[in-house]
Amino acid sequence: MDIDSSYLTTLSSQAVSNANTSKLKNTLSQIKEGAGAGKNTETLSADDEKLLDACKQFESYFVEQMYKQMMATVPEDPLDTGTNSMLVDYYKDNLVKEYASKTTEQEGLGLANMLYEQMKRNIGQTPEEIDAKAERAAAESGAAADAGERMVDAD
Repeated sequence: MDIDSSYLTTLSSQAVSNANTSKLKNTLSQIKEGAGAGKNTETLSADDEKLLDACKQFESYFVEQMYKQMMATVPEDPLDTGTNSMLVDYYKDNLVKEYASKTTEQEGLGLANMLYEQMKRNIGQTPEEIDAKAERAAAESGAAADAGERMVDAD
């Protein structure tokens, strides 16, 4: 039974993606556990750095997946088959990871900063508290929109 090189490449990419995902989950759970323990400011700043790093890792992972999907739209060269194809796929994956990392380090999409701010506000809260806060904010913005419409109607 001959296993196609593209199948092996897909499996290795999925394994790396799963490893990155579990690493991010572990980092975030450690930060959340630390926030609930009532630590001093030095430790919280270290946790803030960990949280920001995890957010940047997530943004890098997101950009990497986006680049991989973009590359999938490019037709493959019919001459790249066999062992060469497997090597090209390996180096292509590493190149995409490096591009994603550089994109995130330089300017990025801003996703890491948005995630960091959101998670910083919600860290140490239960999902119910977060939902209640979101509902209050939605109700307040709805009330403000209604007041704005009434002012326009009055004119």
